[in-house]
Amino acid sequence: MTLAKLIVVTGKPGIFKISSQTKAGLLVESLTDSKRFPIHNIHNVSSLNDIAIYTDEDEVPLRTIFKTIYDKEEGKPTINHKESKKVLTDFFSEILPNYDVERVYPSNIKKIVQWYNMLVAAKFDFSGLEEKENTEEEE
Repeated sequence: MTLAKLIVVTGKPGIFKISSQTKAGLLVESLTDSKRFPIHNIHNVSSLNDIAIYTDEDEVPLRTIFKTIYDKEEGKPTINHKESKKVLTDFFSEILPNYDVERVYPSNIKKIVQWYNMLVAAKFDFSGLEEKENTEEEE
């Protein structure tokens, strides 16, 4: 399982693994409860591999942020996404010190923390994440 095969869908909580493609969209499986259902072309879908976070200079891919959190937490879950705004922003400042505080909202940080914890719970392999995802982009 790679980040390229994992998506988030606007209006639906959680992370989904792409199982197959259909004429009208995608067939996905929830990482939390393994339920399968179709996502139609009308849904707004984003691949976790394509998401990036604004910094003062550039954008940092979400995979890099996940890898940083993974290394910091030694592969264990991190803080709860329901923590206060201050706790979340302080935590994110440790992970990505130069993030753009005007364009990255606490709600974005909350999602990143929640997604990371979901991936840990699903036993996602973070080791070598950057190399693996870069290799896929080159293909």
